[in-house]
Amino acid sequence: MAGVLERMARAGRPALHTLSPEEARALYAAGAEVLEVPRAELARVEDLQVPVRDGARLPARLYAPSREEGLPLLLYLHGGGFTIGSIDTHDVLCRELARLAGCMVLSLDYRLAPEHRFPTAVHDTWDALAWLAAEGERLGADPGRLAVGGDSAGGTLAAVAALWVRDQGLALALQLLIYPGTTAHQDTPSHERFAHGLVLERAGIAWFFEQYIGEGPQREDWRFAPLLAPELEGVAPAWVGLAEYDPLVDEGVAYADRLRMAGVPVQLEIYRGVTHEFIKMGRALPEARQFHQDAAAALRSAFS
Repeated sequence: MAGVLERMARAGRPALHTLSPEEARALYAAGAEVLEVPRAELARVEDLQVPVRDGARLPARLYAPSREEGLPLLLYLHGGGFTIGSIDTHDVLCRELARLAGCMVLSLDYRLAPEHRFPTAVHDTWDALAWLAAEGERLGADPGRLAVGGDSAGGTLAAVAALWVRDQGLALALQLLIYPGTTAHQDTPSHERFAHGLVLERAGIAWFFEQYIGEGPQREDWRFAPLLAPELEGVAPAWVGLAEYDPLVDEGVAYADRLRMAGVPVQLEIYRGVTHEFIKMGRALPEARQFHQDAAAALRSAFS
């Protein structure tokens, strides 16, 4: 991991928070696959559109390891601070999850800030889940075996989606939470301890959230900070994967603890010696490849 960080520093790329959102998206996309494992060839990869409440149709990509009918289905939400990232930047990761877990994966291009501020991404996620529950069978999936997952901001959206599913009376096999953001104000000790030099920095987090939500009372909304949800009882079982050297690690542990106290089955994995974004560095980090295996095993177990 130290070697990766050294090479990133030598590359001399500007920090994302010093750029415009459009520039930051382009820079992130340009480097998204540099350290990824080779792109897996799958039996089925197709682009489609998901309708949402305001009439928009969101791009999405469906992955399946075979053309078998009735496969379980994971809705995946990419990371990127609600501001950057896309189905393309997380294409390799979603292919690996589909291949290793033996499930369909639908990767959603939810709308990004600042063009679409909070709670648009939340509503896009909820609407996509409702659509999959209703239309999954038509896609060749088993809508009775549905999971939601995501990394970073996508992990936040997945956690919030699991709470919404519970309140809608829909069944969810698993919430796959990969270093999710869960707090309102980024004030845990790990935000101080890992504020600089470890991929995700304090200034970058502040910039992302300024694009997405700003300051004010909306920060206390559980749809932004699921750790503030009034009750977590009855939500789907969780698999939580965290990075040891990550500003978000403490709030990830705190959310896992709250889920456990609410009686929710939780499996927590903290990957040692790695930083935020490590899951997309499988060419360089064995911990990333181990994560792929662990997350897929959690999905297979939940779907069975």
